[in-house]
Amino acid sequence: MTDQKILGFSTRQVHVGTTAAPATPRALPIHLTAGFTFDSFEEGVAHFGEGTGYGYTRTGNPTIDAVEEKLAALESGTRALLVGSGQAAVSTAILALAGAGDHIVSSTHIYEGSRGLFLDLLPRLGISVTFIDDIADPEAWRAAITDNTKVLFGESISNAANLLFDVAAVAALGREYGIPLVIDNTFATPYLFRPLEHGAALSVHSTSKFLSGQGSVIGGVIVDGGTFDAVVHGARFPHLVAKSRLGGASFAEKYGASTFTGYAKESVAPRLGPTLSPLNAFLIGQGVETLSLRVREQSRQALVIAQYLQQHPAVESVDYVGLPTHPSHELAQTLLPRGYGSVFSFTLRGGRDSAARVVNTVQTFTHMTHLGDVRSLVLHPETTSHAFRTPEERAEVGVYPGTLRVSIGLEDLDDLIADLDRVL
Repeated sequence: MTDQKILGFSTRQVHVGTTAAPATPRALPIHLTAGFTFDSFEEGVAHFGEGTGYGYTRTGNPTIDAVEEKLAALESGTRALLVGSGQAAVSTAILALAGAGDHIVSSTHIYEGSRGLFLDLLPRLGISVTFIDDIADPEAWRAAITDNTKVLFGESISNAANLLFDVAAVAALGREYGIPLVIDNTFATPYLFRPLEHGAALSVHSTSKFLSGQGSVIGGVIVDGGTFDAVVHGARFPHLVAKSRLGGASFAEKYGASTFTGYAKESVAPRLGPTLSPLNAFLIGQGVETLSLRVREQSRQALVIAQYLQQHPAVESVDYVGLPTHPSHELAQTLLPRGYGSVFSFTLRGGRDSAARVVNTVQTFTHMTHLGDVRSLVLHPETTSHAFRTPEERAEVGVYPGTLRVSIGLEDLDDLIADLDRVL
């Protein structure tokens, strides 16, 4: 570089001290930068022509790539794509598969943000949706499939009835028709359940929840199972097998078993722009390092609390898949051997007034819209997460005036039960 002594003040403040000595840190380094320099003209050409190296964080970043590799491994997938939120993960996954004139089939028992996307926004893009109430009936799914169906969608553990999705059964139906199954695995986490191992094509998460664990950052991820052959099903997904605009290789040719996430990373996410900050990626990666420890303990505590609530005279019902009375409990015995998760709902006999009293008087539980935190949380779904459903629609998914949803954290179990016992 030019001798610093002859440079002007403004030049020095911009250029001096912007490089660090090469070293190998034990912790994942944070590449908190908008873009990356090219060492030569040829390197820039290679990056844009062949995709090698890094040019701009919206299209690739070493910190983000490292966390994507970790999440793909934990979900038993071939490739992962981190985006700015869980909602962005669902949107990006759907738009990588479906377009104008297409159709998706979804479980009724899904996160309200995803349901709003399917009902309010996708129809404006020409994508229609059919909802399935009885998600345990494969024939209901079969009856909803049409010639232009491009996606089957569900959640591994539902909100708020805690229903367990039979991934293998619906995935088999998807394979029969050549339609990928996308599973939102946020509630279960890859520690408890890995839908890709049961035939799902894509698994999505809100990494803001259990994966990060600390409630500090927003993020989402799509993980590719690598089992869906886009070439075989090219008639249904022509955008994946067609040559590029300039006659280059198709996405299926470039990415093979990771065609879905390859297309999402190259064509959907960078153009819609739901880019995750490298700092957020770093914090998500740090959280994932303790995922098994947290989820194991949270699940253990949740079962004890659900059993306590089931016996309490103020409680009308408890929707927790770990209880023998839950309709999905038998399936859970097979699919969730490590634990039943830590998010569930229960309904008070006193209705909305009783629910409001609990929310306003708990001390160890925190009242907020979130889950998967190290802190225990409580929410009233009827007036918050499910406020935009009719009473009949809320009843279909197990939400009533007296229903509360809890996400069990890592406080002392005795303190959590004492808090509930005092307010109930």
